[in-house]
Amino acid sequence: MQTALRKAENPMPAVDRDWWRGCVIYQIYPRSFQDTDGDGIGDLKGITQRLGYIAALGADAIWISPFFKSPMKDFGYDVSDYCDVDPMFGMLADFDALVAEAHRLGLKVMIDEVLSHTADNHPWFVESRTSRNNPKSDWYVWADAKPDGTPPNNWLSIFGGSAWQWDTRRQQYYLHNFLSEQPDLNFHNGEVQDALLDITRFWLERGVDGFRLDTINFYFHSEGLEDNPALPPEERNDQTAPAVNPYNYQDHLYDKSRPENLGFLERFRALLDEYPAAAAVGEVGDSQRGLEVVAAYTEGGRRVQMCYAFDFLAPEKISAPKVRQVLQEFGRVAADGWSCWAFSNHDVKRHASRWATSEPDPAAYLKVVSALLMSLRGSVCLYQGEELGLTEADLAFEDLQDPYGIRFWPEFKGRDGCRTPMVWQSRAKNGGFSSAKPWLPVPAEHLAKAVDKQEGKEASLLEHYRRFLAFRRFHPALVKGDIDFLPSDGDTVAFTRGEGNERLVCVFNLGGKAAEVDLGASLTAQPVSGHGFAGEAASGRVKLGGYGAWFGRLA
Repeated sequence: MQTALRKAENPMPAVDRDWWRGCVIYQIYPRSFQDTDGDGIGDLKGITQRLGYIAALGADAIWISPFFKSPMKDFGYDVSDYCDVDPMFGMLADFDALVAEAHRLGLKVMIDEVLSHTADNHPWFVESRTSRNNPKSDWYVWADAKPDGTPPNNWLSIFGGSAWQWDTRRQQYYLHNFLSEQPDLNFHNGEVQDALLDITRFWLERGVDGFRLDTINFYFHSEGLEDNPALPPEERNDQTAPAVNPYNYQDHLYDKSRPENLGFLERFRALLDEYPAAAAVGEVGDSQRGLEVVAAYTEGGRRVQMCYAFDFLAPEKISAPKVRQVLQEFGRVAADGWSCWAFSNHDVKRHASRWATSEPDPAAYLKVVSALLMSLRGSVCLYQGEELGLTEADLAFEDLQDPYGIRFWPEFKGRDGCRTPMVWQSRAKNGGFSSAKPWLPVPAEHLAKAVDKQEGKEASLLEHYRRFLAFRRFHPALVKGDIDFLPSDGDTVAFTRGEGNERLVCVFNLGGKAAEVDLGASLTAQPVSGHGFAGEAASGRVKLGGYGAWFGRLA
């Protein structure tokens, strides 16, 4: 009886199944975060050691890029064992300790699930390629050559060349949307789906809170293997692949973004819903129909909770008109969907270099665009080091590790420049990342931006991120609220965010010159503080300095 009374007096806190809506996710690239064993490569113990830093930043969750067993041809995105840790990162016990410490600090843990393809030394593929009639012969996408010996169709790999690789054992081609060492799984086979759902359950049982689903729109292909049509030059863009890659020359109707995927995503969501609060965010790489795919994948609460497209990850510089266009288009095509916005990640040039270096005051510019990112309707992904203002590293060809960059050098230098080690201490060897030679060099210019150089300095970018994330958390409208855009022009963007009884006006100047925004006399708002910007408002007009912002609460 006394035990029952104690439980009634101290009930367990209610589970927030909606924690993902408006959450801030900090992406960790484990090879480059913190090395603890002196091999020059980051590891799981290193992540655990630095979790306090992420919690103090104000993030709600971490997303850890792949740490599974892998031959590392694509640095973990080629998985040879989905249910074990690669020895370079540690052991399963290290992962369990990481989850426990993250949860103690109030951080959710999301891991990168690479379901569309495996490594070519995965036991499934090793068996599949032995014959045309073994138990796993249909687990990958196999096809006969054309009569002249050429590949079955014109599909291209994102990493260059044909998406088909000839296999001498079966004397057939297999599909690989990425490296030839990354054969694509055949999702039309129900046994494949079952096996991947079993892997998902394995990690849910270990305590993970969610998943980032790599290349979520690549799961299914058209069984008819039709040629993709050519894309008119005026319709091409480099959101998914660099401009030098002929992948952009096709309209990818048949090799990805297939409607058959919706059924699998519903199976995936049903599995997540068996757990108290598991969630997933899908990566959608589709340069022509990205937002429409995101809408379909997040519609009606039946598939994944949220997705992110490449609208703000592309080389094109962010602008006030683009922000309005992307958010309004998303609201139109995905009225009940939810997006996750990011400016940088492990696959694209850091936005400090893509956008800020051409600005008169790069540091001030990075502050205002980060505040904008964290004020948009949706969840947020922050990539390790962006809170320090790290720029893209300019590496020599002999330092490259990324096969993508090696293939398209020098017009496209690959992804190594955004994957260099995190810098913790400006005077320590390798920025405090490792006592050994790192797998990628630590740029000298990054040392001046190290954590210890910015911590405690109010004007620093790091303290700005901490301050603004605290401000965001204090205002529910910025986390889960709706969004309505207000008239503005030039480099300014203005909108309201509303949730419950709170409605905020948010105004930004993305340009370096002073600007004004007329909110109209009927839109009266009282300024709110805590965000660190110095804009002013009177008589319905907001005055902003260069790279300024203003926030007010509507009466």
